[in-house]
Amino acid sequence: MSDLFAADPADNDTARPLADQLRPRSLDEVIGQPHLLGPDGTLRRMIASGRLGSLILWGPPGTGKTTVARLLADQIGYTFEQISAVFSGVADLKKVFEKARFQRLSGHRTLLFVDEIHRFNRAQQDGFLPVMEDGTVVLVGATTENPSFELNAALLSRSQVLRFESLGLDDLEKLVQRAEALTGAALPLAPEARQTLLTLADGDGRALLGLVEEVLASAKAGEVLDAAGLLTVVQRRAPIYDKAQDGHYNLISALHKTIRGSDPDAALYYFARMLVAGEDPLFLARRLIRMASEDIGEADPQALPMAVAARDAYQMLGSPEGELALAQVVVHLALAPKSNAVYTAFKAAMSVARETGSPMPPMVILNAPTKLMKGSGYGEGYIYDHDTPEAFSGQEYFPEKIGRKKFYHPVERGFERDLRKRIDYFERLRAAKRDEAEG
Repeated sequence: MSDLFAADPADNDTARPLADQLRPRSLDEVIGQPHLLGPDGTLRRMIASGRLGSLILWGPPGTGKTTVARLLADQIGYTFEQISAVFSGVADLKKVFEKARFQRLSGHRTLLFVDEIHRFNRAQQDGFLPVMEDGTVVLVGATTENPSFELNAALLSRSQVLRFESLGLDDLEKLVQRAEALTGAALPLAPEARQTLLTLADGDGRALLGLVEEVLASAKAGEVLDAAGLLTVVQRRAPIYDKAQDGHYNLISALHKTIRGSDPDAALYYFARMLVAGEDPLFLARRLIRMASEDIGEADPQALPMAVAARDAYQMLGSPEGELALAQVVVHLALAPKSNAVYTAFKAAMSVARETGSPMPPMVILNAPTKLMKGSGYGEGYIYDHDTPEAFSGQEYFPEKIGRKKFYHPVERGFERDLRKRIDYFERLRAAKRDEAEG
């Protein structure tokens, strides 16, 4: 899939799509992505340093990933090579690598742009590693999928992931103005219809320019379209509220906070409002699953499996029957005892894990599958907890470098009240066994 403005800038053929005609010719002309292309943006800093490492450009379609990759090559004087994972295989990669090696011998470096890089399988992705490591190519991959799930860890470790954001309404308006300047014609749209046009693009610059072409081609001489007329021309339904902007985030925030605040009636109201507005019920199901862990946790351990079951029920039944299962979960979560103890404990554990590096776990709890490892002390002294009277050995499991940490603090609500008693019991046993060992 080509990205925004993928054509040759020297080609002025007006028969080309508008998106091709408006392709930026420098990074300064790229609309959007100020966190990357602004004065202090990540890519600006890379260019200023004179060194460009391998990159993964992650973001929705129509946000300029291909354009930026091409302009980066121009900016730093690299030879630009482009392939698509949709149409290319191992043989194509070998040809590109050989060409890049030849270019390198001639004193030229190659920027290899791989569109839809997530479509390469794991073995094909591994094929990039040698040419990245020896400097044959600087890899710039583009993907609309989450790189954490779709790309090899080895490939990610050698690349920097840059997130491209959907274009905002102001960015889309600038794009429309450029299109009007290029064509020499103002869009025949009333102000509210112009706003609707921007909303229909859903943050996709290429899609917006396609809509502009439809309007210019369809409007009659002297006609000014209102919002309803625009929707007739482009044959699309206007969203009842903008699922990418404030209305979407305001309502999902209201739903989350009313569930957290144990108000089932208000929660049902906001849940219903989002359904009426055309929100994807599976988006709501995912958020309910999140709420079950974040705001309820072990205070009601059945909240999470119930939320997952409601998601499955919706997938099986569809709308409108499956929406009732989601509504049931909304009420259950609102009325459930609340605890964020697991949520805060997980955040604390993640913070310690990031700050302390990779210390070795205690040797006593490491397996010893080989004679060498056994002779080195792996697993020596380990006590099988089930062999003790309380099924509790009291051994220390944290790395010695870190020492014992306390992350999870149950609250006195629901099922966590019993968990607190169990934790206190084990803490007393651990202290007693430690005193016994020391004394």
